[in-house]
Amino acid sequence: MELINNLAMGLGVAVTFQNLLYALAGAILGTLIGVLPGLGPVATIAMLLPSIYSLDATPALIMLAGIYYGAQYGGSTTAILINVPGEASSVVTALDGYQMARRGRAGPALAAAGLGSFFAGTVGTLVIAAFAPPLTELAFKFGPAEYFSLMVMGLIGAVVLASGSLVKAIAMILLGLLIGQINTDVISGVPRYSFDIPELTDGISFVVIAMGVFGFGEIIVNLSRPAETREVFTKDVKGLWPTKEDFRQATPAVLRGTVLGSVLGVLPGGGALLASFAAYTLEKKSRAKPGEVPFGQGNIRGVAGPESANNAGAQTSFIPMLTLGIPPNAVMALMVGAMTIKGIQPGPQVMTSNPELFWGLIASMWVGNLILVVLNLPLIGIWIKLLTVPYRFLFPAIVVFCCIGSYTLNNNNFDVYMTAAFALVGWAFHKMGCEPAPLLLGFVLGPMMEENLRRALLLSRGDWTTFLTRPLSAGLLIAAALMIVVVMLPSIKNKREEAFQGDD
Repeated sequence: MELINNLAMGLGVAVTFQNLLYALAGAILGTLIGVLPGLGPVATIAMLLPSIYSLDATPALIMLAGIYYGAQYGGSTTAILINVPGEASSVVTALDGYQMARRGRAGPALAAAGLGSFFAGTVGTLVIAAFAPPLTELAFKFGPAEYFSLMVMGLIGAVVLASGSLVKAIAMILLGLLIGQINTDVISGVPRYSFDIPELTDGISFVVIAMGVFGFGEIIVNLSRPAETREVFTKDVKGLWPTKEDFRQATPAVLRGTVLGSVLGVLPGGGALLASFAAYTLEKKSRAKPGEVPFGQGNIRGVAGPESANNAGAQTSFIPMLTLGIPPNAVMALMVGAMTIKGIQPGPQVMTSNPELFWGLIASMWVGNLILVVLNLPLIGIWIKLLTVPYRFLFPAIVVFCCIGSYTLNNNNFDVYMTAAFALVGWAFHKMGCEPAPLLLGFVLGPMMEENLRRALLLSRGDWTTFLTRPLSAGLLIAAALMIVVVMLPSIKNKREEAFQGDD
């Protein structure tokens, strides 16, 4: 009964005119940046962070959340129509979605992606509403030692579940932790690693790193690629509604993808990307029915399963961020940054001190998913037209927006120069095949880990065994150690490499 009352309160907050407007803006913008290859929710939210200073916390977070799950919808459109995943989590959607488009079935493919996404998003929202309160109760039992152990487990989880090389993922985490140490020591008041540069005594801005590595970095990477002419199947986008046979095949895939995505979305570093890969692997291993189109040649299950999984994963990745204050992926790290900008401490106290924000954000996700499914099917033609905008017109606008955003942080040119420096770092990461998302997680969690480590040692008078004598802390550290052991097993290592082989 309490859950229903809380959801009713949240719905009352979400359907106010202002919040509906920002949910609509976030959904449309999210779909737009999902459709445009080379942009993504991380880059877009990073660019928009300076704009939320003038907004109240609730509409600001509703808009940013809408951008995130809206991008999961938009990414499937380009994956199906032109074989260019607008989002990393749509990589596997392209495998069968593009083949469906080539067979003249782009309409059913886009409809399966849209309807599967809506169902999964709705279930994901209900999972958040059901599991967030008990997790919040548990979070109140966390002391500094438990929080430190939880963050250690989160960083190890991010490494284990990161796509690509384990060594590179570890290097990115460590680099993020080191960059997070550039600030003034909170206890002694002594500047650390500032090299006598006054602007560095307060640390490097989170927005500067995110804009540079993801915003500018993506632009440099895209400009280095040759422009290729790709076939767009605009003439085949008709008869949107799938047939009865399509529904019969897609429904079990949607259900499996939703369950898988809801579970994997909570894991650190997992989220939508891992969920979509895992769902596609699961569908390929499921027994094919007689007469069913082979995978890789236009099987609708290869579209419905991953699209449901990545949307469910996108929704449930809010759980650790809202209840524990621990971001499981780069987008949630940006959401933590947005909450900090608005003076809100992420963690269990959000639900008790800001119940309207907490439940309003959750209810807005359901409203946003409804907006997305209503918008996306009729507006496919418009999204296709946006794909024809030459990149030479697109990238100068993004550069200008990033520079204005960086400057307005502190009205200081230094932030713009730092953003440009991190743009080169982001480009270098791409050249070396390094995934930059773990760096952002390390940067966000580093100062929090240090603070909780020092607080735990102060309370225990320097006794390091406090992390092992407290049951909850010890359990989290054991889970982290088991993750390392499991991922190093040869059979698991090979399966991991196989699962991420398409993520290039």
